Amino acid sequence: MKKNRTPIKRESLIRFSSSVVAILGGLLVGLIILLITNPRDAFGGFIMILLGGFSGGMRGIGQVLYIATPIMMTGLAVGFAFKTGLFNIGASGQFIMGAYFALLVSIRFTFLPESVHWIVAVIAAAIGGALWALIPGILKAYYNVHEVISTIMMNYIGMYLANYLVTITIYNSLKNQSLDPIAVIPRIGLDTIFAGSSAHGGIILAVIIAVIIYIILNKTTFGYELKACGVTMEASKYAGINEKRGIVLSMVIAGALAGIGGSFLYLARTGKSIEVIDKLAPEGFAGISVALLGLSNPIGIVFSSVFIAHITQGGFYAQRLNFKPEIIEIMTAVIIYFSAFSLMVKMFFNKREEKRKINADKADSSDIIKDIESTENEGKSEIAGENPEKATHENRGGDGK
Repeated sequence: MKKNRTPIKRESLIRFSSSVVAILGGLLVGLIILLITNPRDAFGGFIMILLGGFSGGMRGIGQVLYIATPIMMTGLAVGFAFKTGLFNIGASGQFIMGAYFALLVSIRFTFLPESVHWIVAVIAAAIGGALWALIPGILKAYYNVHEVISTIMMNYIGMYLANYLVTITIYNSLKNQSLDPIAVIPRIGLDTIFAGSSAHGGIILAVIIAVIIYIILNKTTFGYELKACGVTMEASKYAGINEKRGIVLSMVIAGALAGIGGSFLYLARTGKSIEVIDKLAPEGFAGISVALLGLSNPIGIVFSSVFIAHITQGGFYAQRLNFKPEIIEIMTAVIIYFSAFSLMVKMFFNKREEKRKINADKADSSDIIKDIESTENEGKSEIAGENPEKATHENRGGDGK
């Protein structure tokens, strides 16, 4: 049993170490930037960033949860696609389309009972994001159009389409943005625990969804088939798996996750609305950072999203010392670069481990062959000891006759 567990533990240790190295590298570069821009307050600002939401007490912690909620969902959208062999860069477009569908249901479907109104809005967001991801999925599965190209295009199309749809359905012309939502996600007591913050029940739902995605990917036949399609379409087809269906479903599920993230942001009762401006939703690109830092593991994405939210809130408090909030974006970008580097290190160690296994297998094979030869020789020796005349006769090939 130990031999089976050792590679798993080694792999987990390498993965964890790569993320830790990325974080430490990003923080170090951030400290250097702080020292260059404001040497006198650099260490004070750095400590504020490290403390993150804790600098603001319970309210600050609540804000960390609020910031983490939508990027956790976009991180899951990107990470799920990664796990199934797809590079989903379209989380931004899926996010904003999901947000629009959620606001449309929240504002216009007032005939729904209050208790289920917000639930229907979240489901509508999932449908909106899924539909937006369906197009790149079909293009990839049936026409071999690379998903990176198609999802980037869909980001911009989604941005412009959402702006247009807002102006003709739920437009507030005075503020050049969408109307405020009527159905909102309940706070479920988080506003009492984290008084003064914007934390809401979406964070609980996001964690539950992450656990469900983990189970689907690692504990179900469906998840195995999706991952198999991502590894190699030809082998999956040979094994009887419908690879085209797998690709389309992977993109649809990823889009639904990003769409739900849009509903979690705009139904949070914070006064945030879709602004009719030509700007891609940053939460979608933050999801890429979250997924890379979490190594595309749904549970890792939960923690990486909280970490990104933590230092983001810390950067907000660091503005008290006249530091710009863009420093956090630089630190996050550096962390991602280090994540990519750490993945290269991980691949290097994996190759070394594979070579070690191959050499060990060769050595074991040689030992087995030697044992077999030794056993045969011992058998011949025993026969020779019991019947020397017969052994001599056999050795001479029967010439004694």
